[in-house]
Amino acid sequence: MVSKKSNHSVKRFNTLADVMEASGFPPPKHPLIVLLNGVDKPLKGRAPNKSHVLNYYKIAFKPDAGGELMYGKTKFDFKEGGLFFVAPQQILSSIEENDKEETAEQKILSPQITLLIDPDFLLQYPLAQKIHQYHFFSYAANEALHLSTKEKETILSLFRDIEEELENRIDDISHNVIISQIELLLNYSQRFYNRQFLTRKQNYPSLTDRIDQLLEDYFNSDKVLNTGVPTVNYLADQLHMSASYLSDLLRNLTGQNTQQIIHDKMIYRAKNKLSATALTISEIAFELGFEQPQSFSRLFKLKTNQSPQQYRAQFN
Repeated sequence: MVSKKSNHSVKRFNTLADVMEASGFPPPKHPLIVLLNGVDKPLKGRAPNKSHVLNYYKIAFKPDAGGELMYGKTKFDFKEGGLFFVAPQQILSSIEENDKEETAEQKILSPQITLLIDPDFLLQYPLAQKIHQYHFFSYAANEALHLSTKEKETILSLFRDIEEELENRIDDISHNVIISQIELLLNYSQRFYNRQFLTRKQNYPSLTDRIDQLLEDYFNSDKVLNTGVPTVNYLADQLHMSASYLSDLLRNLTGQNTQQIIHDKMIYRAKNKLSATALTISEIAFELGFEQPQSFSRLFKLKTNQSPQQYRAQFN
């Protein structure tokens, strides 16, 4: 996010050539993919000096200490190092420190590795669609992947393989090879994220309790009448997480994603109302945030294999 003292507008980079030129690098050898390796050799270029929107995928690997970077509304501390992912149309922002012209992102550009991929590079490959299944592209920056020493070695090796292919082996099969290498990088990242969820379980001992309380408070307030059914985004905002990260974290902790937990909570409340009150089906649906009773009835039957009327009949 740009400092309030800055009047800079958000800069949009439509091509890799645009951002390379703005950063002081020569044009990319391939117009649709570029890898900048500041780990094995110093980078002479500099990052864009204001907030910018990318029209391509960005994967950045920072192995060691550095500085801070704003990603959306979240400050990411690079002091631990790690791997983070940006999807097209995300805003990346630098933080101005002490009113200096040099930004934090410029200071941490090296040593790190940055892989930039135009979506067109993936066209006609299954990865063009599969890449949307890697939810970490929509994680917030403070939900970056923190790697063990062994994992860092694996990731660094994969980046170097991609760099080798791009620099020295451009031929009629290199595109296929690079696509495979990118997919391997993403699959390892998914594996390491799953490890991170598991090893950080102790950091979230009361997460499900907090979600239960948030939903309880939601249903007992005017929010349900004014806003409707509670959403994944609502819970994520309250917990200061991205929606994707929260769902993946819960899936690893409980076997259910956020939406499933919300649905279970609504069905639990619905059962209580059906068994212990004389409220009509429409009134119960309304109190749970549904605009249409039919939507409530469909969800209830999907979850219980019974209609609300059938469930209530057991208690009459």
